[in-house]
Amino acid sequence: MRAVGIIRHSPRKKLSREEFEELLKSAGYEVLEIVEQVREEHPKFNIGPGKLREIKELVEELKPDKVIFANKLTPSQAHNLTKELGIDVIDRWQLVLEIFEQRAHSKEAKLQVELASLQYEVPFVKEAIRRIKMGDRAGFKGMGEYQTRQYLRHIRYRMGRIRKELERVKADREVKRKRREEVGFILIALAGYTNAGKSTLLNTLAGEEIEARDQMFTTLDTTTRRFRLGGKKVLLTDTVGFIDNLPPFIVEAFHSTLEEIVKADVVLLVLDASEPWGEVKRKFLASLRILRELKTLDKPLIVVLNKIDLTGAEDVEDKRRMIRALAEERGIPIFDVASISAKLSRLDELYSALERVILTLPKYRLFEVVIPEKEKVPQVMALLNSIGEILEVEYGEETRIEAFVQIGMIKELTKLGVRIRRPSIEKVE
Repeated sequence: MRAVGIIRHSPRKKLSREEFEELLKSAGYEVLEIVEQVREEHPKFNIGPGKLREIKELVEELKPDKVIFANKLTPSQAHNLTKELGIDVIDRWQLVLEIFEQRAHSKEAKLQVELASLQYEVPFVKEAIRRIKMGDRAGFKGMGEYQTRQYLRHIRYRMGRIRKELERVKADREVKRKRREEVGFILIALAGYTNAGKSTLLNTLAGEEIEARDQMFTTLDTTTRRFRLGGKKVLLTDTVGFIDNLPPFIVEAFHSTLEEIVKADVVLLVLDASEPWGEVKRKFLASLRILRELKTLDKPLIVVLNKIDLTGAEDVEDKRRMIRALAEERGIPIFDVASISAKLSRLDELYSALERVILTLPKYRLFEVVIPEKEKVPQVMALLNSIGEILEVEYGEETRIEAFVQIGMIKELTKLGVRIRRPSIEKVE
């Protein structure tokens, strides 16, 4: 498929040409030309009438299959442009949905993509019905008024069915999540802009080989893997990548997937440190906006500067400092900023940050564990190491251990015949 891309920059905000080109290529388009314009939005065509004439000549010359806008188009604008240019015209979000359709593999991902596509289509069908009444066109995709209205009813019915199916998936996931917490797992979610290297990081931490390609939205399916962190059992979940101004219909459709971030104990926000600071800043702020929408900024947040092998140490330190300053300026607490190379397994800073953040979680408390039976000491210590951190051991007729322990695992410990109490003075490292 061959496409001509259009970018209308606002006088106040310039859109990323590089990101738009990357989206086009990720969707499989051959980019014939990118046309840019700086102006306020034209109500009828989005771009100005003069630029429209220029694009019309370009379409006649290059014969593309589609014209694709980096901007969001209203249904009326899309109709007017299609009528003027004589070929399909789509916008940024329809382009993203095309990529999603190509990447969705699991039943859940396919349902989420279908729901998002149907939600996107509703206003366009309504616009078609409005224009039929005005005698402006034959209908939506060649359908008459009756067929178009029937199609709108079908869309609403199908959206209802999909939401019910996704609710069942959500309920199943909640049962699994509670069981994981019951057996002592710490839940960590990978979040961040698309193509920042989240899947590569998951592969490196968990020793897996999940597909990780250098293109946008490789991951649509939720992937959870386990790994051990200093003896503790950790579950790491990769989620769908963010993109600037992610529209509400996509957030809603992928809510069950994004909920993994909401339910996590710790959030790792992954950024590509090799990009220029302007891009890092834009993507960092876009990611924070989505995390705020998900109401997850109260969780411990570790910013992970990935791909440090592609830039210099001084550049990484500058970006670390500017990210801290940017977060402080906006009143957003960050536990730490860790610089890594997931591809080269350079993860020391991340391991250190995770070790420290885990002991600050509300699920951890300092307890004194008393073991009356000496033969059970190795078994209890092994369990404590997997669900917490031992601070001090005092051997005697009864072995006394001071340790940070997950509250949810107290019942499991008492089954081994130990006594557990809170020490009078808590030790804080």
